Amino acid sequence: MRSLRRTMLFVPANNPNMMVNAVVFRPDAIIFDLEDAIALREKDSARDLLVEALKTVDYEGIEILVRVNPLYTPFGETDVRELVKAGLRNIRLPMTETKEDIEKLDALLWELEKENDIEPGSVKILGAIETAKGVINAPGIATASTRMVGISFGAEDFTRTIGAERSKGGQELFVARSQIVLAAAAAGIDAIDTVFADVEDIEGFRREVESAKALGFAGKSVIHPSQIPVVHDVFTPTMEEVEKALRVMQAIEDAEKRGLGVISLDGKMVDAPVVARAAKVVRLAKGAKIL
Repeated sequence: MRSLRRTMLFVPANNPNMMVNAVVFRPDAIIFDLEDAIALREKDSARDLLVEALKTVDYEGIEILVRVNPLYTPFGETDVRELVKAGLRNIRLPMTETKEDIEKLDALLWELEKENDIEPGSVKILGAIETAKGVINAPGIATASTRMVGISFGAEDFTRTIGAERSKGGQELFVARSQIVLAAAAAGIDAIDTVFADVEDIEGFRREVESAKALGFAGKSVIHPSQIPVVHDVFTPTMEEVEKALRVMQAIEDAEKRGLGVISLDGKMVDAPVVARAAKVVRLAKGAKIL
């Protein structure tokens, strides 16, 4: 089953307490950060600390990703090599601007899997799109490798590259968000929305989460544990929605058993989009363990 990625919690890779205790907050995924959160002088020590954590800490089935440094930096390739050997199977590549960025990482991963007797293709990639160039190239990025599980949006760098200020309303982000969602949907992978920096503004955060869901994002990157319940509340189907979806799926099953080509429920035709939505609701409910 496709992984549930409603929440992806950023955790600095130089904070041992947070690295061990992040699991308590039950995000769908944890992203250990070796890039923006780590000063240049601490890059190597943070990587070493993270390697030991991956080898020793039980993350209780939570999906683990690492935001490595870009491959064009002195740290990026070493990050990937050491972490994959330590057991990492999901890499978040920052500042992804072209399909070639993904292809370069893909080639390195094939090499590392062979060297370390790891199942070929088992290390996955989530490309972080953070610039105007990346947004324009989102369709190519999303399909650049069979390893792709998603593309994420980074609004802070994006607004810088277009010369805009980030606002609470987010109108300056609408086109980029839409492009990323469309590219991910066409590729059959997840789109993950950007972080919301003001952890005190819970109401504003909820509005942004609701907007992200309405646009088609699968989830949101978060920077504080207090944001997790809000995202889960918005992205988890209600029991009413689940019950309706189950009735649709049951109607499909009954129609197939009876050899009917036309499916109806409560006097209404059930067409392909309705079936697809119902299947998605059931998948989300199972992933959230409410079904």
